[in-house]
Amino acid sequence: MRRIDYLNDPDAPKANSIVVATSVYVDDDEGRILLIRRTDNDLWAMPGGGMEVGETVSECAVRETKEETGIDVDITSLVGIFTNPAHVVAYRNGEVRQQFSICLRARVAGGEIRTSDESSEVRWVHRNELAELDIHPDTRRRIDRAMDDDQLAYVD
Repeated sequence: MRRIDYLNDPDAPKANSIVVATSVYVDDDEGRILLIRRTDNDLWAMPGGGMEVGETVSECAVRETKEETGIDVDITSLVGIFTNPAHVVAYRNGEVRQQFSICLRARVAGGEIRTSDESSEVRWVHRNELAELDIHPDTRRRIDRAMDDDQLAYVD
């Protein structure tokens, strides 16, 4: 594994960076959610990743979803901004990031499911299957917020 996620862990290393990242909630006409199994920690997650210089948040979300899943998406709304300082991610190179994820809702615009260097599995998951998957609690919190269409955008 190339990263370790810590949540509410008093023994976690202290954050030394913050990177703006996106996570993307994509569901289909059957109500299934597009998820990936990450290659860096083996957890299930929504597609997403860090912004690059010169792109917007929406462009980042579209790019990351395509790179990790093969699916093209159109962004439809904001789920929320998740910045829990008690969630840090430690990388082998010594970087320890405080979590900062802008979670967006999207709809499928095309493409074909495929894996990538960042995703060992990509699949559509029924909501009743979520409890069976190994999903980080902060990621699950974003998924739960996104599934509730009646909620206003969330900000930590």
